[in-house]
Amino acid sequence: MYSLKFAHLLKEKTGAAVYDFYLDLRCFGKGYEEFYHRLLAEGTRFIRGRVAEITGLAMTAQEEGKLIIRVEDTLLGAVRRIPVDLAILAVGLEPSLDHNRLAKTFNISCSQDAFFLERHPKLAPVSSFSDGIFLAGTCQGPKDIPDTVAQAGAAAAQALALADRGKVELEPITAVIDEALCSGCQICVGLCPFTAITMDQNKAVAVVNDALCKGCGTCVAACPSGASFQNHFRDDQILAEIEGLCSGAAEREVQP
Repeated sequence: MYSLKFAHLLKEKTGAAVYDFYLDLRCFGKGYEEFYHRLLAEGTRFIRGRVAEITGLAMTAQEEGKLIIRVEDTLLGAVRRIPVDLAILAVGLEPSLDHNRLAKTFNISCSQDAFFLERHPKLAPVSSFSDGIFLAGTCQGPKDIPDTVAQAGAAAAQALALADRGKVELEPITAVIDEALCSGCQICVGLCPFTAITMDQNKAVAVVNDALCKGCGTCVAACPSGASFQNHFRDDQILAEIEGLCSGAAEREVQP
């Protein structure tokens, strides 16, 4: 879409002949297909095919002093040489070079394409896995201006709602470390994805920051001494819940 916008601006400001080379056109947004037909009416020439080479080697007098674009026109089934004065490359968007450092600083997860990952694409599209940190714009992925503005408004609303409550609610299920059992191996410190566990050098035991802990259970599973457990989620509590469910089901089966 930004290639189409460039073509429209060039036509509007200069009246130059504009060629747009493409493989697939996906004008999916509101009014985008109409914008594509508007460019067709303005005279933009769309050529379906991958550009193989941009060279300055002229073969005819018409090509002298021009950039020569060699492209296979898949609709015509022929290789074409098109002389132009200017070539604009429409490259794909990718994250900035320091996005890993930023993600580590704010404990933000990244998706497979290295953009920041939202908590849920439908239920929490602007929330990150770190409470109080919200995503907006192309840090989450390639977006156009309307989508970016809408997402920025949603992120601002989430931040205002968080500040307006006047208090912060924390998850009750967090990791707890029994100092009597902790051996100070620091395995949990390196594994915690939320950097919620630090080492108390005086006591030589690990300490959990309840404000940062999300109760993911990574430290509980990795602790070799069994010192780490989840608050309100211990084995005896889970077994009691299972027994309660089973006894209730058994009573319902006995009733006539």
